[in-house]
Amino acid sequence: MTLELNLIEIAEPELLFGYGQSMEHPKDGLLLYGPKESPQAGSKLRIGVVSTKEGLRRYSACVARLAKPIAPALADNPNHTMFPGFQALFGVEWPTQPATWLEIDAAALANAIRISDRHQAIHKAVSLYSDAIANHLRDGSESTIDLWMAVVPEDVHKYCRPQSKVEASQKQRSGVLMDKAAATRLLKAPGLFEEDNASAEIYLYELDFHNQLKARLLEHKAAVQVVRETTLAPEEFVRENGMPGRGLQDPATLAWNLATTCFFKSGGKPWQLAASRPGVCYVGIVFKKDSSSAEPGNACCGAQMFLDSGDGVVFRGAVGPWLTSTKDDFHLPKEKAKSLMAMVVDSYRKNHRGEAPKELFIHGKTRFSAEEWEGFKETVPPETNVVCVRIRQDAGLKLYRHGTINIARGVGWVRSRWMAYLWTKGFVPRLQTYAGREVPNPLSIEICRGVADIKQVMADVLALTKLNYNACIFGDGVPVTLRFADAVGEILTAAPRKNELPPLPFRYYI
Repeated sequence: MTLELNLIEIAEPELLFGYGQSMEHPKDGLLLYGPKESPQAGSKLRIGVVSTKEGLRRYSACVARLAKPIAPALADNPNHTMFPGFQALFGVEWPTQPATWLEIDAAALANAIRISDRHQAIHKAVSLYSDAIANHLRDGSESTIDLWMAVVPEDVHKYCRPQSKVEASQKQRSGVLMDKAAATRLLKAPGLFEEDNASAEIYLYELDFHNQLKARLLEHKAAVQVVRETTLAPEEFVRENGMPGRGLQDPATLAWNLATTCFFKSGGKPWQLAASRPGVCYVGIVFKKDSSSAEPGNACCGAQMFLDSGDGVVFRGAVGPWLTSTKDDFHLPKEKAKSLMAMVVDSYRKNHRGEAPKELFIHGKTRFSAEEWEGFKETVPPETNVVCVRIRQDAGLKLYRHGTINIARGVGWVRSRWMAYLWTKGFVPRLQTYAGREVPNPLSIEICRGVADIKQVMADVLALTKLNYNACIFGDGVPVTLRFADAVGEILTAAPRKNELPPLPFRYYI
């Protein structure tokens, strides 16, 4: 039996940079033309640093290095590109001394992260950073901060993650007379003393320093970049055998990625898609089991909206028992789906002179239910074409070609009007190589609700793989609508919410 392959090739999407110029590779465009938008052009980044004294020293030394050219690890390898220096790249100075420095007491931090009760330990460690930033913002300081850099010692990374454990010889006693069992009882039936109820709430926070810090600062609208001291000064952390303490990227690649993400989080726009489709809006649906809810089994639903300009907004939807009988399969009831999409459409209208989107593509990892579809449809005006698309990585399909070169990125296999496979990873002519180690797997793309051209949907998905501002790479394997879904879900549920969060730009979450 012969299987007929209806293969197509989708052209590599181009990106738009300064002076209206377009290129395929972000590094090429930034080197030649600079960023698409730079609010601080010709000025300085206003960075606030929260760290110990050692953390500040290492931060300043790292920024000084980023001001100068950094040679690539492999001069003749197209995957490695010289970093020309931050100001040469973005047209903005990154001063070695921050606009504001909030000092963290090293001894207090070291004691906090070693408290035997992990909930209390991580909450107290995060509080040292989050309270410092929150108090600075409440004081009404005149200095506006574009980005907060939370510089953490390596021990914070070691002891402040979900599975972290403290050695018996280093454990510290807690000053709070509370444990998880007592907290669980108080969360179900609050006691007479507010202090006890407040102590119990600590156990609703996620056991992850990074996620909890970002979650607790959302209400203050503070963009934060959490960075380890080993990232800033890897040469100071070596093992006894002389080997590096961490397996990091080469210095030039690390500089590209750190500089790009900090520029983006500071309010700049490194690039956007060159091929504009006016009136098109892309939404990624996020579900995450909510440990910050007092009700076991609850999940939080959120939405990430992206435009072809690269602008992204995150919406926190309702929390409730959205888990179905199928394991890890979440679905919203009609009214909740309607209210979530209403926030998306309302936000779009505010930025487009009151006009609704012409096309609304909703991306998810599972098929959308009939109730969700009805809720989505009732939210938008009749002239808006709503399309639900399921996107999943398919590890069961391999496509080989003759010779030693892998299948090219952008190849697609159209199975029907509603379903196709798209290779977002593969051989890239511009790089003359494939960055992976194994034969690449495709994305499975299925139009499960609504009507659209499957080839246009594939082209959109490929384009959305180029909007990952967290790294300066040629293209990602997953569209940005789903690339950060898990990470955004973690932050949405990392802390209990007493007040509803307004829609916030994407940079506050990554």
